[in-house]
This record gives sequence, structure tokens and C-alpha cells, in this order.
Amino acid sequence: MSPAGDRQRGARPVRVVGLGCQRGCSASALRQLMEACLSEHGLALRDVTALASIDTKADEPGLRELADALQLTVAFFSASDLAAYEPSLTHRSDIAFERTGCYGVAESAALAMAERLSGFPATLIIPRRKGAQATFALAGQSPEDWV
Repeated sequence: MSPAGDRQRGARPVRVVGLGCQRGCSASALRQLMEACLSEHGLALRDVTALASIDTKADEPGLRELADALQLTVAFFSASDLAAYEPSLTHRSDIAFERTGCYGVAESAALAMAERLSGFPATLIIPRRKGAQATFALAGQSPEDWV
């Protein structure tokens, strides 16, 4: 089905969680951050379509374990791919740029994957939230797009 066809009444909206994390961050820490942020906005894990992060985190066991436990696809994007989303970021981190080459992993990755899955421009539904070991953001299409 085409992306436009996915927008038909009753279609499940694309909602992608972007995650940035410290090395060794556990799946349980990532899940707790996700659940807390989603709950604050009246959403649950079942509302999430996919996960996304930067390619330097592709070997992080916590991210892989979380994706497996939630039975979600996880995509990883290069810093240059994520840099294209800098104008849409609500927070620009110099530390993130020094470590990764982009100013925001969670928001950029969420936007990139939401656009990849839907074929349409994505917006931040939940801006960057920082936990003790990770950052979280949720992107998808605006609610008014799902009429």
C-alpha cells in the first residue's frame, strides 16, 4: 500500500521512538524512559511503530534487546543522515555533536525513521527527554493528518 493509502481512516499512525544512549545502557533503562515519556502523553508501548538511533549504537545490546522484547524494527542512521534534521531539533547538544557528529540523536533518528516508514515529512510528537543514561524522542505525522 502506498504511504498515501496508509493515511486512510483507521490506519495505524506511524510513531517512531528515537533513542540515544550511553554505552552499556540496559534495555530496562531504555524501556523505563520510553514508558514514562509515552505515559505522560497518553500513549503506550503498543502505540510505537519502530525504534531508531545512530549507527554507532548498532552494536548496543540494550537497544537490540529492547527491540527484540517489543518486537519492533530498529533502524540506525549515519551522522550525515541525521544532520539533515538539525533545523527541526528542539535541543542542540554540543556534547552529542562532539561524540557523534550530529546535534541530536533521539530527535533526528525518530524523524528520519518516521519519514522513511510513512513517506511523508514527520514532526516531533514528544520532544527530546533526557534520562540518566539515555535520551528519548517520538516522531510521526501530526495528529490532524490522521482524520
